Amino acid sequence: MSTEPNAIPHVPVRAAFAYILYFALGVAFGVVLTQSEVLSWFRIQEMFRFQSPRMYEIIASAIAVAAVSIALMRRFGVRTIDGQCIDIPSKKLGRGLRYALGGSLFGVGWAFTGACPGPLFALVGNGVTVMIAAIASALAGTWLYGALRSKLPH
Repeated sequence: MSTEPNAIPHVPVRAAFAYILYFALGVAFGVVLTQSEVLSWFRIQEMFRFQSPRMYEIIASAIAVAAVSIALMRRFGVRTIDGQCIDIPSKKLGRGLRYALGGSLFGVGWAFTGACPGPLFALVGNGVTVMIAAIASALAGTWLYGALRSKLPH
């Protein structure tokens, strides 16, 4: 590695390939979200008005895929790009109040924006630039949580 002040840092080929792969998978995921109409405000409103099971079926399939993926990651000892073990600690439910409050806040934000936080970038990529405000709000909320986390009950 060069000691020059303006030298470009060296990125291992494997890590660079992984980032390109992750980007390509993200784009493919955005295409799937677009084609399945998960991004559609009308589909989201149908869900909240209990007019169609479509979104609930998609959410249920996402939960099933996540559960199987986590089980496979644990079984095969999948590691990060840096070679570290992936450890997903178990959650303690307690009284469940924080999950009820957090889920309610999440749902209210979802209903107000008409978009789940997951596909916000895909929406912007589809030309719904007003979702930049939702992304900024999500980032501000994340920052606020981080700033207040030590003061909140966990």
